[in-house]
Parts: sequence; C-alpha cells; structure tokens
Amino acid sequence: MEPRYDHKAVEPKIYKSWENSGFFNPDHPNYKLRTTNSSLVMPPPNANGRIHAGHALFITLEDIITRYKRMNGYKALWVPGADHAGFETQIVYEKKLEKEGRTRFQMKPDELFKEIMAFTLENKKHMESDVRRMGASCDWSREKFTLDPDVITETQRTFKKMYDDGLVYRGNRIANWCIKHQTSLSDVETEAVEIPDAKIYHLKYGPITVATVRPETIFGDVAIAVNPKDERYKKYIGQTIEIKNEVLNVSLKVIADDYVDMNFGTGALKITPAHDPNDFEVAQRHNLPAVQVIDQFGKLNEKTGKYAGQKILEARANVISDLKALGLLEEKDYPNAEKTQVVKTCYKCSSTIEPRLMPQWFVKMKPLAELAIKAVEEGKIKFIPENYEKIFLHWMKNTTDWNISRQIVWGIKIPAKICIKCGEGFPDLDSSIENCKKCGGKLREDTDTFDTWFSSGQWPLLSLGYPGGKDFKEFYPTDVMETGHDLIFKWVPRMVIFGLYLTGKVPFNTVYLHGLVNDPQGKKMSKSKGNVISPIGLADIYGTDALRMALVVGNTPGRDLALLEDKIKGYRNFATKLWNIARFVLANHKPSEFKSATTENDKTNLAELSEIKKQVTAFIEEYDFNQSANAIYHYVWHTFADKIIEDYKARLASPDSADRATAQETLLKILRESLKMLHPFMPFITEEIWGMMPGSANQLIIEKWQ
Repeated sequence: MEPRYDHKAVEPKIYKSWENSGFFNPDHPNYKLRTTNSSLVMPPPNANGRIHAGHALFITLEDIITRYKRMNGYKALWVPGADHAGFETQIVYEKKLEKEGRTRFQMKPDELFKEIMAFTLENKKHMESDVRRMGASCDWSREKFTLDPDVITETQRTFKKMYDDGLVYRGNRIANWCIKHQTSLSDVETEAVEIPDAKIYHLKYGPITVATVRPETIFGDVAIAVNPKDERYKKYIGQTIEIKNEVLNVSLKVIADDYVDMNFGTGALKITPAHDPNDFEVAQRHNLPAVQVIDQFGKLNEKTGKYAGQKILEARANVISDLKALGLLEEKDYPNAEKTQVVKTCYKCSSTIEPRLMPQWFVKMKPLAELAIKAVEEGKIKFIPENYEKIFLHWMKNTTDWNISRQIVWGIKIPAKICIKCGEGFPDLDSSIENCKKCGGKLREDTDTFDTWFSSGQWPLLSLGYPGGKDFKEFYPTDVMETGHDLIFKWVPRMVIFGLYLTGKVPFNTVYLHGLVNDPQGKKMSKSKGNVISPIGLADIYGTDALRMALVVGNTPGRDLALLEDKIKGYRNFATKLWNIARFVLANHKPSEFKSATTENDKTNLAELSEIKKQVTAFIEEYDFNQSANAIYHYVWHTFADKIIEDYKARLASPDSADRATAQETLLKILRESLKMLHPFMPFITEEIWGMMPGSANQLIIEKWQ
C-alpha cells in the first residue's frame, strides 16, 4: 500500500471499476438468484447547473440505503434522473438572455424552447458528473429525464384521464401572478412575507367606513361586506350605497357574510373579487361580478380613469392623496386593527404577487387528498421524522384546488385547445377537435405548459416505466422516498395522490425527510448572499468519503445542518486513520500454516465486533444514519485502532508462531468487517483497501453484509 491515501487518484479509478462491472444494475447475472427487490428513485436534480450541498446530502443518504440493500442480498434498484425544472430553468436562462441584451418576449416560442433545451442538456452532463463524483451507485442505464418522450406522453395522458374523471377543469379563478416573470404560480411557489408596519387605510363609503391595505383597487369594488350579527350595520344589509365623487363612481350593495370579523377594525370590508382570493370566494357565495382594474404588468387599466397606466404603488399614493383632499380618508386607528400584513411574493424573484382573475387549468384536490389521508391514516406510509405525518395530514385536509398551468415555454405542453368565444378548454391529445363542444366557437391551441410538479408528481411511476414497463411491475411501490423536508408541501403530496389515483397503491412505503444544508453560520445558501459552498470543491480538497461522513454524522432527519469545513477535515483525518490501520494490519499479515484456538481476548474482541455490527445494522434499518455512521466511526478509531491494535502489537512480535498467526487473522477479520460496515458511508476508500485484502475475490460493493 502507498504511504498515504490519495483520494484524487483512487476515486475516479474506483468509480469507473464499479460502472464497468455492471453491479449498479439489478439485472446483473451475479444477482440472478436474488428474489427480494428493493427500489428507490432519485429526486431528479435540476439539469440546469451543478449540484449543490443539498443534492450531495440526498445522494449520500440514498447511496447508503442502496449499498446496504445490495450487500444484504436484495435486487437493489436506484433510478437516477434529471429534472427539466420548468419555471426555475427558464428563469436561469432568462438571466443569461438578459446579460446578452435579449429577452424571451422578443423570441418565438419554438426558438426559445430549442435554446433552453441545448443549454439544459449541456448542463445536464455536468450535473451527472457531479452525481458520480459523490459515489452514487445508481443504475445509469435506466436514467430518466423529465422531458423524455415517454414521460411527456404519459403526463399528457394523465391530464386527459383526470379531465375525463372530472378532476381537472378550466376555470376563471384568482391566480398568483408574477408581474416580473409573466406567469401564474401555485401557492407552494410563493413565499409569505410579513410587513410589520403595514399601512391600513380607512375609506368613507357613505355611512360605512371600510378598512383596506389596497386603496388602488377601489375601482374594482363590487360590494361592502359586514358580519350578519353586527348590530352596527344590520340596517344597511341589502341596501345599495351610491359613491360618487371625483375619484370613484360606483353603486355598492351591502352584503352579510360570516367571513367578516366584526371585532377587527371597523368591522366592514370592501369586496374586490378580481384582486383578492378571499373577496373572490365571498363574491362566489353572493353571485357578485368581478371587475379587473390591474393589468398583467401591474398597472391600472382603462377602468380607473386618470389613474390608468400608473403602477400599483404610484396609483396607491395618488388615490390616497385625492381621497384625503375630498375628506374621504378617515385618520384614526381602530381597536384590534392588526398592523402586520402578510403578502405573497414570488419564490424566485421576491416580487409581490398580484392576485389576478384569469382562466387557468385546475386540479380538484379534495377527492385526491382524501385518498392520501386514508392511506396515511391506515399506516401505508411511514414518515421520518414522525411529526411530519401531522404536517402532511394538515396540508391534505386544508388543501385548495391546484393551478397547473404556467405561461412559460419551457416545460411539458398542456395538450388542449381553448375556445376563442367562450374560453372553455378541452384536452386534445390527437389534435382532432376543431370546434368548441360548448358553444361551437373556433378553437386555438393552448400555449401554456404544466406546472413542473404535475409531471414530477408522477416521477415514481414514470421513472419506472408506468404503466406497462418491466421495472414498474417489478419495483413499484418503491421502498422509500428520501427528500428535503421543504418538499413536504410541494412534492411529497403530489407523488402520493398521483400514485394512489393512477395505481391504487402508495408510491413508497416510507418518506425520509432530511434537513437543509446551510452555510457554516447556519444561514441558507444563496448566490445573492455569496455563501454558496460547492460540495464538489470540498470533495476535491478532502475526498468524497470525508464529505459524505460530514454530511451524515450529527445530521438527524428533518433538522437543518451547517456545513463546516473543519468537520470535513476531521473525517479526512479519519480516512487517513483507516488507511494506516489497513497498512499496519496487511503489513503484519503473513500466511501461516500455524493455527491455534483464539484466546479469551480474541473472543471478547470478536464478540464486541459482532455487537457493533448488530447496532450499525439496526440503526440503518431504522434509517438512523447518524447513529450508524457514528457507531462505526468510534469503533474503528477508538476501539480497533486505539485499543485492539495496540494490545496486539506484542503478540504480532511474539516468537510463538501459532499465537502470532491467530492475532494476525483476528485483526484481519476485524478489518474485513469494519470495511463492510463502512462501505455504504465511505465507499471509495473501503473498496480500494478491500481490493488489497487477501482472499477478496469480489468487489466490496457486492460482498455479503453478514
């Protein structure tokens, strides 16, 4: 053995040997007698760039599971993938266009799509190289891309099936509109931001004063709402209040609705259905119209008179100034008037979301959510950590219809046609529909694409070749879905509902949720903060095995982790320690014909080794990777190296050949078992050492765990 372990030389050599062996593939002839299957599908990293620290964590955890299962005699399948990442990738490419002095709004859709595809496929190569660098023992022969032709076809078929089953509809409803990116977003693609000192304006609407944070939308007001139990306003319910002044000329009916909190502020609200989701629901209950007064660019439209063309904040200031001049602004605070306002922002650009009434495709979530709730309550899916089961159920029990259409080019096209006359939409997989089935009007192609979660929600199915593929029949449902805890709202529920809806089975038996990987100060990594740490850069310096151990030890499910370079250095030192242990044991091992009964000390050491093996095995079976890695780390360093080897040095120098040979064999056995236990966590160095072990006919990757 070389005096020092050189990870830069070893890692590419070892990974190439694994790939060449074909042992990543569960169909390898070596596994033909294996009858028990194990499977998981990789949460596909975005194909638009290099992997980040969060990717490094999930690759490590899933590789541990896969290697452990493979060593335990399972036909272990781990399907790799790449995500086209719809909206996120288009944003990345738009920034590139901006630097080049171009914009997507000046490009033909087909041209933009082709450019983004070329960009994505080029970056996909780098992403896949990074996944390999992390030691992923996934079956690359089965890799899937979320824009593979079969994935597109099945995604579109699911849309048609859901429409036929009454679970998809096209409706004119409030959508989350990003003014900057000119697309609608689902609720999970927005972030709630608190504005602590939000300005609340009290407007005099005749005899009733209403409270609002958005006075610029008064031109879209269609009613005044009060609580039916509020004695102050009972006499006005059902009446119409005329408001005519230099700013506003409207007739507003006073309606009663339990939505209004009579103890908050004035106890009266203005209802603007086209620009507020709660107001929209109130309007639906009372059959009120919706008047849109803000356009897609965040400017007031022609219905607002002299304010037309003004941006939202500019118009707000001008409307307030004019109302104040007319004496229609009440300058007083009301009891219980909460000054903290929560606004939605785009999760990518942080622009304030504009609630906008527009026709979109929606999924009816309630009947699908009921399937998921039933499956979880019956124990068909286990959550790690357990508290996420309650979070999942709460989300499912309070879900709203899901907007699945996006006004972007990059993604899977919604296979539908839209009626120019009435706005109705119809799935059209074969482009055979020419006229509207509702009014007979002419149809146009729908230019929208699916929300990326609509296709990725079907990932456990599509990555296994649903509906008729061999892998789907053999490996579905999968064992575990390992992913970030932040996806408990975004991705996990959609995978569960699609799995149950399309197959009647849950897509996985366990959901393991890891925490986010933050910078050394515990802050979320972001390019804007300049605190992004490259896992591949760290692997280059300290070795992939050291990085993997640093990501696992001390990391408990659901809790965020600070990525500390000193910690990675520590596990680089552990790799060096392991190398030196192996050098010592192998250098002192000499084949001998002399054998003697093991000593009591040998028996004690081998019994302790067996006990540690049981502990490590139990921890892995429970998905407690922190404790399993920690247990084997401490055993190798503090028991094997510090105690056992030190104790055996005298016997290795003993003139008693038989006792010396027994000591050598005992040390070799402990080293062999230590390498097995460490292999799922530190695959490169353990495989390299294993290849030097006497009597090692197989690669460690397929060695039996027990």
